[in-house]
Amino acid sequence: MALVESLRRLPEPDAQYRQAPHNVEAEQALLGAVLVNNDAFWRVSDFLTPEHFYEGLHGRIFEIAASLVRAGKAATPVTIKTFLPTDLDLGGMTVPQYLARLAAEATTVLNAEDYGRTIYDLALRRSLIGIGEDVVNVAYDAPVDATPRDQIEDAERKLFALAETGAYGGGFQNFSTALKNAVDMAAAAYKRDGGLSGISTGLDDLDRLMGGLQSSDLIVLAGRPGMGKTSLATNIAYNIAKAYRGEVQPDGRTKTVNGGVVGFFSLEMSAEQLATRILAEQAEISSSSIRRGSITEAEFFKLTEAVVEMQRSPLFIDETGGISIAQLAARARRLKRSKGLDLLVVDYLQLLSGSSKKGDNRVQEMTEITTGMKALAKELAVPIIALSQLSRQVESREDKRPQLSDLRESGSIEQDADVVIFVFREEYYVKNKKPREGTPEFDQWMTEMENVSGKAEVIVGKQRHGPTGTVELSFEAQYTRFGNLAQSSNLPEMH
Repeated sequence: MALVESLRRLPEPDAQYRQAPHNVEAEQALLGAVLVNNDAFWRVSDFLTPEHFYEGLHGRIFEIAASLVRAGKAATPVTIKTFLPTDLDLGGMTVPQYLARLAAEATTVLNAEDYGRTIYDLALRRSLIGIGEDVVNVAYDAPVDATPRDQIEDAERKLFALAETGAYGGGFQNFSTALKNAVDMAAAAYKRDGGLSGISTGLDDLDRLMGGLQSSDLIVLAGRPGMGKTSLATNIAYNIAKAYRGEVQPDGRTKTVNGGVVGFFSLEMSAEQLATRILAEQAEISSSSIRRGSITEAEFFKLTEAVVEMQRSPLFIDETGGISIAQLAARARRLKRSKGLDLLVVDYLQLLSGSSKKGDNRVQEMTEITTGMKALAKELAVPIIALSQLSRQVESREDKRPQLSDLRESGSIEQDADVVIFVFREEYYVKNKKPREGTPEFDQWMTEMENVSGKAEVIVGKQRHGPTGTVELSFEAQYTRFGNLAQSSNLPEMH
């Protein structure tokens, strides 16, 4: 093709060198289609940018055409040539002649999207080559203060950014497709325990308020130290893993019917400590007794029985501390590919790091983390429970029940979260106000302790697709276990 030959101004490279992947013919065909019929531009405008073109002149033509079409003007060889240099020599052709030839040899507008996808995919390959070359060059000539781990994080961040930007999926979908998905969700809810649209937490009152944990939701679970937010997260995670039931599909994939496969990022506690907590809860033996080894023979048998039951549960723990949001996303994707994934738990948000360098604005870093977490929930189509610390201003109030404004760096967390849940145990505060025995205040304190002992409040402070409210749960401190609270209306009649 004469047009292709006109762009080959450089001599052919030696055989030992490889050219970056590109397709000049596809670029010319797309530009020709746009110049002949501007409607072709709208077929590729949501994913293709000038940077995706291999030939610089083609990228400039596309950029000018895009500006004209978006402004409601005609993008033709005549209107575009005024914005390009006239003295450019294209293998014996001038710019106006080249534009006219593009339009003359244009193919049908129906193929525009296919050409656009070809150009986009080849640009992605070139970007991957660029990232690969950077990895090799930096590894060879690494600065003194750069560790291999820093380089791995940087490469993961670049790959994650490449995967997240400019994809040509998405866009409008037919209403009948959305209806089919809604019916499929209703059918799955009908089959699932409790008839919930989301995954059951194993806590009935919380499920009734939230409808279970919904796919693609970012659920922030917050509380002050000592309230039991990690305990609640581990309780929910194990309840879901324990209830897991899958069905093998005709294509060989396993589809989750009930419960789910759970990934748990424990950035604060070790996997052993986390396992001990869950073991104590299931065997009903104090975790401190397990750690000290001060258990009876009968308790040891209960422990072994609980272990046998727990080993069947698809609960996977990553105990690596101080990881970045890019690392977390990469590991979550890997888990979904290899084992499947239905719920992700992160304990806790403030221990994650962003891609920005140390010393930068922490609020901006938290915004990057929460935005990345929400994007990951949508990408993996699973709920993510992210634990978060609360600021100390809670302690200065008379009523210590947390509010949305108590979230640390609350702007980004509150904005990106679909659901915000607070854990509050009044028993914790009442217990610390114990007066001297034998005084009238002590008797009053005892009465107050009886009212709040063994109870916890889970406050749903925000929920995009449901009501807010408070749910009361039981809490057994010795086992770090939350459970359904027996309501007086459900108790048998007393005679």
